[in-house]
Amino acid sequence: MRVKIAKRVVDALTAGDLVADDEIRGFVARRLKSGIVTYGYRYREKTTRRHWIGLGLHGAITPDEARRLAKQRAGEVAAGRDPTAENQIARAVAANTVNAVLDNFVVRHVRKVGLRSAATIERTFDRCVRPHIGTRSIYELSRKDVVGMLDAIEDKSGPVMADRTLAYVRKAFNWQAARDDQFAPPIVKGMARTRPKDRARKRVLSDEEIRDVWTALDQLQNLAPDCYPAFVRALLLTAQRRSDVAFARWKEIEGDLWTIPGQRYKTGLPQVVPLTERVQRLFGRPRRSGYIFSSDGGKRAFSGYSKTKRVLDGKIDELRKTNRRKPIEHWTLHDLRRSARSLMSRAGVSADHAERVLGHSIGGVRGVYDRHAYLVEKRAGLTRLSKQIDLILDQSTGDVVASLEATV
Repeated sequence: MRVKIAKRVVDALTAGDLVADDEIRGFVARRLKSGIVTYGYRYREKTTRRHWIGLGLHGAITPDEARRLAKQRAGEVAAGRDPTAENQIARAVAANTVNAVLDNFVVRHVRKVGLRSAATIERTFDRCVRPHIGTRSIYELSRKDVVGMLDAIEDKSGPVMADRTLAYVRKAFNWQAARDDQFAPPIVKGMARTRPKDRARKRVLSDEEIRDVWTALDQLQNLAPDCYPAFVRALLLTAQRRSDVAFARWKEIEGDLWTIPGQRYKTGLPQVVPLTERVQRLFGRPRRSGYIFSSDGGKRAFSGYSKTKRVLDGKIDELRKTNRRKPIEHWTLHDLRRSARSLMSRAGVSADHAERVLGHSIGGVRGVYDRHAYLVEKRAGLTRLSKQIDLILDQSTGDVVASLEATV
């Protein structure tokens, strides 16, 4: 039936009835079995396939409003456009924001594969990517958008953090491109802010700098989380990576042994770290569960590295200024691991045993066939490291040049 669609006509429809407008070809109204009346526009494309575009529900819009929408759609079809295809593209754009892609990547790849860096990747997305480009459609994202994000990260957190973020985003975008014919990642060669050769660090803290760090940590009351001083000292005394110490849980401790699970260790294998008495005191009173270094009673692991590190550096510079010394040269928490390795060599720990303390793989045939845990040797190495640090802290001036051969 073709008639001008109006309120009285719509109200008279019974379930299953459909009426077509006699003025705008393709404009229809139909009452569903549920009793709801819906307005729509029907048209055929060149392949003669019929399409339906919903215009709205009766009550939410009036017949006159539905007519105006139908007229607009009719004009689009007359101009050679395909409103259905355009709607599909629009829905795809809305469903494929950067945030949506990152969410999917984290669930289907990062967590599913069980990447050791999963927590770091998610934290980087949340802090560095989503605030800048998260709401943008990946189909509208430009190189300029990515460069602007990297500029902001570099200004706030430095070029290395910008490059780390770029690497994570590139991985997520390439993963999406493998699943999406329409998406071309807007990341090209030359966007990195540093070169691998430049990023290779050799920084080792001097004895004086270690003393400054230790002293400054004692003066951070109300300036940093209570767990922070013990966390930083544990980095040097255990020679483990920042994330491994930060995410240490009480359930990983058994007696004087700390076992870092393989799923979050770089080599993919469990790393057993003997704990010296000094480190056990740093860890504090054991709890049944939760994170060892935490600001909320073990519920969440310590984070906020950059902010708290700036506070520590400020305190160190205050100490050095009081003694009329220059500000401390730039250093990172990871430099403590390199410093610990150097101190073990100075304390007479063999190269193999020091490398095992750090959790580095031993290459060659020995690495394949030698499955001994070397717990005794690692405990001895960490004990020598602890005593070497004690010697450094006991000195008021100058670098310590002492061997511990007679003390262990």
